[in-house]
Amino acid sequence: MKTTVIAIDGPAGSGKSTVSKIVAKKLGIANVDTGAMYRAITYKLLKSNISLDDLDAIKKVLDETKITFEQNENDFRMFIDGDDVSKKIRSEYISANVNIIAAIPEVRNKLREIQRSIGLKTSCVIEGRDITTVVFPDTKYKFYLDAPIEERVKRRYAELKQKGEEINFDSLKESIARRDKLDQTRGINPLRIDKDAIVINTMGLSAQQVAEKIIDYIKYIGQ
Repeated sequence: MKTTVIAIDGPAGSGKSTVSKIVAKKLGIANVDTGAMYRAITYKLLKSNISLDDLDAIKKVLDETKITFEQNENDFRMFIDGDDVSKKIRSEYISANVNIIAAIPEVRNKLREIQRSIGLKTSCVIEGRDITTVVFPDTKYKFYLDAPIEERVKRRYAELKQKGEEINFDSLKESIARRDKLDQTRGINPLRIDKDAIVINTMGLSAQQVAEKIIDYIKYIGQ
């Protein structure tokens, strides 16, 4: 049976994760957070203390690593080799390093294979940085969420404060600006707007409102 893949791309703090969860729940399909996958690999590689220039060592770690996730109505849990790392991968330390890891071709190839295998087996909403352009370029449901950097920093700041993390607003802004530049300029699969993607500026919109826009578009496209 053919599956349906709803692909959502966008920069850090644009609301992809929250919106994707809402859309998936409303449609009764799976939600796949590819950012969590990259964070999990980042956590594993940083913990392994290998040099990020040692591609053979990185490939060995990737070959030996098992990435799985579980989700229910209210929770998304990411596992590395059976270890629940859901909370560990959300630290600012991981955020500051994930773009470096994500730019490694071996890492992207490994995770792209996993992401495609999920989409081939399961109807899902899948979000990330290169889902519309590289992972599922043939899906007819493509969206790109965006917002000015000030808005995105405010959202991420509030999210981290709610989790009890001590974070400096200006430092966070610098971190997100740096991630934007790395995302957009990396040599392999940079963040860009696919020519067929529907762009939604999330400035001033709640996650619920953005999700409703996406669902309306999906209904229209599917006619």
